[in-house]
Amino acid sequence: MQEQLATFRSQLEEFARKHKSDIRKNSVFRQQFHEMCAKVGVDPLASNKGVWAELLGIGDFYYELGVQIVDVCIATISHNGGLIDLIELRKLLCQKRKTDLGSLSSDDCLRAISKLKVLGSGFEVISIGKKKLVRSVPTELNKDHNGILELAQAKGYVTVEHIEMEFLWSTRRGIDALETLLKEGLAMIYNGHRDGKRRYWFMCVTLSSDASSSEAKS
Repeated sequence: MQEQLATFRSQLEEFARKHKSDIRKNSVFRQQFHEMCAKVGVDPLASNKGVWAELLGIGDFYYELGVQIVDVCIATISHNGGLIDLIELRKLLCQKRKTDLGSLSSDDCLRAISKLKVLGSGFEVISIGKKKLVRSVPTELNKDHNGILELAQAKGYVTVEHIEMEFLWSTRRGIDALETLLKEGLAMIYNGHRDGKRRYWFMCVTLSSDASSSEAKS
């Protein structure tokens, strides 16, 4: 078995040499290559040194992408409170890199984000419903907060009454959770609706809905 793995690793290196350009430029090809590496226990991102860095420069690719992710998260924090949808992040990264969406995959973003953990608890990926959101601030979200964010995905906002009806919570519980989200900069208040009900808008899910629509059309 060990001999078979050694042979496969050798073949993998030869494959990498032949397809170096495709692996760096094509996101689908790059993901398939990572899957091949995982099958034989090779992690091309483990170090910027060694054969994989020399063959592909993959470490440099993800380091550069990680820096750009930090830049985008900092630039958008005033709008989304440090919580951005993965699809929206990918879209903004492609704009920053001046490339089309096909050149960068969500898998690329996730791999780069995993390397940002050295910065502490700030950067991580969380799942809210069916969406993946990238958190760039050290905010601890509990089940109540996650429930509200998932509920807001339908319209981009929630009301206290909507929360009470959906989750059968007390008014106090809903308000407490919303106040935390407001304090963390994840929500914005709108009091101007004709029905008189205060609306709590969440830009992190509002923008992600727009991004999802754009992605579906592309």
